[in-house]
Amino acid sequence: MKTTKITKVLIALDYDPTAQKVAEGGYIVARSMDAEVVLLHVVSDLIYYSSEEYSPIMGFNGIQGLVPLTADNGEALKEATLQYLAKSKIHLQDDAIQTIVEEGAVAETILKVAKEIHANFIVMGSHSRKWLKNILIGSVTEEVLRHSKIPIFVIPTKKHD
Repeated sequence: MKTTKITKVLIALDYDPTAQKVAEGGYIVARSMDAEVVLLHVVSDLIYYSSEEYSPIMGFNGIQGLVPLTADNGEALKEATLQYLAKSKIHLQDDAIQTIVEEGAVAETILKVAKEIHANFIVMGSHSRKWLKNILIGSVTEEVLRHSKIPIFVIPTKKHD
């Protein structure tokens, strides 16, 4: 049996403060395999980021203070997100981590980026917010699992009562 050495791990982070758990868990897994780490955030809905319901990324509420976010200033959001990923690198204490911000449908973009950077392992979280349909994993995670050709490590992030 031939095994493939894991050399590059893509860690997909969303807007939820639980992304810190995903970043830390993914980083530990990647480092245990002596693999490169790439952090990815996919901007999917600019209107959501500008709403009052917006949940700061990884507790990084400074994103809102950088620039007033509106649906038409996606570049400012991307820049703020790059700052968030830079903050994540500092938190993980590894300057070698690469960061990518993309815009698009989340699951499709995760798979596209994984292919483009030749990642051979994906780490992502699952909120499990939908009741019956996605009892074990979230819809984005489910879609990535369904279409990925490489291994995926899912970190549950659902808050327990």
